[in-house]
Amino acid sequence: MKTVFLDLDGTLTDPKPGVTRSFIYALEKIGMDAPSEDDLEWVIGPALKDSFVKLGVPDVDQAIVFYRERYTKKGLFENRVYDGIPELLAGLQDAGIQMCVATAKPHAYAKIITKHFGLSQYMAHEFGPELDGTRNNKGDLLSYALAQTGIHAKDSIMVGDRHYDITAGHHVGMKGLGVTWGYGLKGELDSADAVFETPADLLAYLTA
Repeated sequence: MKTVFLDLDGTLTDPKPGVTRSFIYALEKIGMDAPSEDDLEWVIGPALKDSFVKLGVPDVDQAIVFYRERYTKKGLFENRVYDGIPELLAGLQDAGIQMCVATAKPHAYAKIITKHFGLSQYMAHEFGPELDGTRNNKGDLLSYALAQTGIHAKDSIMVGDRHYDITAGHHVGMKGLGVTWGYGLKGELDSADAVFETPADLLAYLTA
């Protein structure tokens, strides 16, 4: 059976308001000037710790605490499913293709989101890091997912909007497919095996 691993943020859902506002909240709580929501789009995809380090936060662990203080109450649901995603998932299910979530977001939060927005019904498994940062690296996460499920990399594909997704897929021997409706920067998907502009185009490729 073919298995498709799907990134969550920027691929299945648009999490920008919840993520960026929670970053702003955390930065302001620790006394730093915060960029605008638009200027923080790049934080959608990487692990929280990596983004706070890049922002020059002096106490990253405290910043993460503040981020989660807001995110767990409001940010999780300041989110929307991209147009065409329900049809993509239903189409893959109808074609007998197994689906799994593979996200940089802790799985404790990811599972709340997929259930809330009606996406969990399509997923055989949902993988994300632990809250303590274990398996923040997406390559490590995919290796863990394969080991836990017995799924073979040669029968699998990783789909995402950032270079982290493509690199992780290639790291474990999967094809990496890029999607342009998320938050990848120019050139980020150059190493992808194929790039798609709409969920309908991705569905056609995966079910061909």
